Amino acid sequence: MKVTRIELQPGVWLTAVQTKKFKSSVLGARFLTPLTAETAACNALIPMVLRRGTQSHPDLESISAVLDELYGGSLEPVVRKKGETQCVGFVGSFLDDAYTLEKEKILEPAVALLAELIGNPYTQNGTFCPEYTKQEKANLTDQIRAQVNDKQQYAQMRVVAEMCAGEPFGVDKLGSEPAVEAITHQSLWDGYQNLLREARVELYYCGSADPDRVQAAFGPLLAVLPKDGNRTGLIRPAKKKAPKQPRRVEEALDVTQGKLSMGFRTNTDAWDEQYPALALINAIYGGTTTSKLFMNVREKLSLCYYASSGLMKYKDVMLVSSGVEFDKVGQAEAEILSQLYKCQTGDFSDDELEWARRSVVSTLRTTLDNQSRLEDYWLGQGAAGLTEGPDELAERVEAVTRAQVVEAAQDLTLDTVYFLKGRE
Repeated sequence: MKVTRIELQPGVWLTAVQTKKFKSSVLGARFLTPLTAETAACNALIPMVLRRGTQSHPDLESISAVLDELYGGSLEPVVRKKGETQCVGFVGSFLDDAYTLEKEKILEPAVALLAELIGNPYTQNGTFCPEYTKQEKANLTDQIRAQVNDKQQYAQMRVVAEMCAGEPFGVDKLGSEPAVEAITHQSLWDGYQNLLREARVELYYCGSADPDRVQAAFGPLLAVLPKDGNRTGLIRPAKKKAPKQPRRVEEALDVTQGKLSMGFRTNTDAWDEQYPALALINAIYGGTTTSKLFMNVREKLSLCYYASSGLMKYKDVMLVSSGVEFDKVGQAEAEILSQLYKCQTGDFSDDELEWARRSVVSTLRTTLDNQSRLEDYWLGQGAAGLTEGPDELAERVEAVTRAQVVEAAQDLTLDTVYFLKGRE
């Protein structure tokens, strides 16, 4: 697997992963821009409306017909958050050229369609189609409202919003309902012109084609991007210290099981040399099925239906997520913090350390075998301006010492406790 990263023009980067491991190839074009409450909803809506049609293919049916001709490929809008950067655009999957029946080229026409979606969208009177905008606004509003349906994910989203209130990281990648409601087809068009000129662009390819051919194939897409743009630089989120007393937030909904989410400041993110040690302590603490939270809080003491921890790689945040009985929330929180104290004092066995190391290393190396995870990994690295591959990060994890793991644990500080309880 060969990874080539090149700046095609100022602020426009291509990551090309050449491999014969997969029968499909993956294409991506994502606009990277600072995440703000004012622009998040507009930016999230843009790829959804772009996907509705182009000048040559003005509706979903005609775009689907083109994709069918490309061996049933897909090209879908994406909205993601990497640290305090919002990433919006398209990711597509197509049959790799090596497997076409008549040795047809798929890469070039697939990129041409991608370029058409971005550079020649279907418009009416010089702006986005009002009807398409109205329909996709309704769909985006439905997505925002639906987030409450998965209570575990909702609790995590809420603890982040409370913990990082006033920080860009606290903004939902989809924006808010009022912000969506305020969008017009004209304001959406104006927002898109700003995005075209000012957002960094991350292009991506993973497949059997060599990097020179990939670079040439993206030519039509480069041609539709403004040349006079002043594209956003890299964003490294500021680190914050936890308050002396953790913030506490309770919310009541119609739930039969409580959701306890706890946000910790880590003092470490993906840019830091000690990040591999943080990844290991997260695995020891709550990131695996052999972790302290799983084995003790869930299995041994039966205080939670589930209990796990996870890192926000591009932000100095770790979240603990648990499902608890309403009357056991105090016990559960105390035991979750007790297990953290054990990590901070080095009270874990060599076996626990090595089980965690094997888990983290395995997860990183199996990323190389999964197209979607690989694309998401390189998007994050591109957003951060980092070039380290999953295998290289795995090697650094292999070299982490026990002392470094304990040191990383000692930087973990409780910031916010969010509890989702049932209505009285």
